[in-house]
Amino acid sequence: MKKLIIAVLALAAFAISPNANAQTKMVGGAAMYPTKNIIENAVNSKDHTTLVAAVKAAGLVETLSSAGPFTVFAPTNEAFDKLPAGTVDNLVKPANKATLTKILTYHVVAGKLSAADLWSKVKDGNGKAELSTVSGGTLTVMAQGKKLYLVDEKGGKSWITIADVNQSNGVIHVVNAVLMPN
Repeated sequence: MKKLIIAVLALAAFAISPNANAQTKMVGGAAMYPTKNIIENAVNSKDHTTLVAAVKAAGLVETLSSAGPFTVFAPTNEAFDKLPAGTVDNLVKPANKATLTKILTYHVVAGKLSAADLWSKVKDGNGKAELSTVSGGTLTVMAQGKKLYLVDEKGGKSWITIADVNQSNGVIHVVNAVLMPN
């Protein structure tokens, strides 16, 4: 009985220890669990309601729920708010599904790239690295100080505000601007 109590206490101590949940991050007021997929986590973030609505309108829920792995650069609601008035409302209309899909898949890279991987690519590329997106476009990753920046094909710039939000099918890096393909 004594061994059982000790085992239960040890298990409880492990479960509540800081390292047990080291990979779980808070995004938009919600815990992002590495055991859940990109969609299962994103729907809980209050900072990503616009992105989730756009993903649904583009019909990408099934894709981003699949095995992946994917690296997603996830713009916040504030990032979408920086676009010209009416842009998001116009993009989520069924007639603009192809354009919306292209923009959203421009934020996705095949494979799982951690922040350390991105830093390594930037170092190896003498200050910048190019990533091929699922849409067929190119994103440029650069470092300025201690921040990783993404530059889109139109010259728009975004930086990673929350890195390494691990998912069961990849990783999310939260960004502060919507990236636009050519």
